[in-house]
Amino acid sequence: MEMTLRWYGSKSDSVTLEQIRQIPGVKGVITTLYDTAPGDEWSLEDIRALKAEVAAGGLHIAGIESVNIHDAIKIGLKERDKYIENYIKTLEKLGQEDIHMVCYNFMPVFDWTRTELARKRPDGSTVLAYNQETVDNLNPEKMFESISGDTNGFVMPGWEPERMERIKELFGLYKDVDEEKLFANLQYFLEAIMPVCDKYDINMAIHPDDPAWSVFGLPRIITNLPNIQRMMKMVDNPHNGVTFCSGSYGTNPDNDLPGMIRALEGRVHFAHVRNLQHNYPGDFEEAAHLSSDGSFDMYEIMKALYDIGFEGPIRPDHGRMIWGEVAMPGYGLYDRALGATYLNGLWEAITKSNTR
Repeated sequence: MEMTLRWYGSKSDSVTLEQIRQIPGVKGVITTLYDTAPGDEWSLEDIRALKAEVAAGGLHIAGIESVNIHDAIKIGLKERDKYIENYIKTLEKLGQEDIHMVCYNFMPVFDWTRTELARKRPDGSTVLAYNQETVDNLNPEKMFESISGDTNGFVMPGWEPERMERIKELFGLYKDVDEEKLFANLQYFLEAIMPVCDKYDINMAIHPDDPAWSVFGLPRIITNLPNIQRMMKMVDNPHNGVTFCSGSYGTNPDNDLPGMIRALEGRVHFAHVRNLQHNYPGDFEEAAHLSSDGSFDMYEIMKALYDIGFEGPIRPDHGRMIWGEVAMPGYGLYDRALGATYLNGLWEAITKSNTR
């Protein structure tokens, strides 16, 4: 595996490439062109400029997260073919620039949902958190307003102000989209892009829904093993794979995370490894990557990735805010650096214990 860190670019991230390079074992970043909108065709010049900037920082681009998908594709509107063609052209340019992994999601309206961005934990750190009762009593049009005061001045990915201004419109557009239609639209999209993925050896790694159930009545399909296997079977191509995000799948305690990894051998193209603390049904919060700080056995998750011969990029995810750091919630330097080092330590121990 290759340990990486997500980087939001020099214009948007409080964390620098110089700092990332100093994390032991981290040689690459997961990034994207943050000035592009879903549906835009990326320019070759912008891709090359991003590569050059990362290389100048002593790192390389290990993958893209994300090339966002236009709502017309998810909804199945007549103009979706135009946006799929733009997507194909973008993938072609990424392939030409030797970038071979793209993480994306197929979530309607909200890319992820949290009710708190700065819940205080007993150790004094603050974390992202979710409470189902709060969601049940919240008007989705007020969702962003309810958390905007805790963003520390950063634009949260998937919660851009211009998108939040369209919430009512988006809910209207998705009103006739159920899980079956969303599956059909995903299949249409994947069938269209697989030829360019085959040509340039690009692994498409779909990110799971977060949390792993319907929110505000919106359909969610990438939530559990049977649904992932259905997705892979309906477009049976090794480039059609998954981002295994332990924190997203793990929002549902019924998901056996190590078992899911082993069942997806050969189709896990990217991994987000993080820990959650389940407090009671419907309430969870992010935790440190250390197993004992949350509800997940991080050793078993890393062991499962090792057992399937995982060689793709991996990154720590959703770190706590610690040591007075002010950064984008979930994406500061300190706790993610600790997480990367911890996960690297687990991997080293697992590797050595299985080769002696």
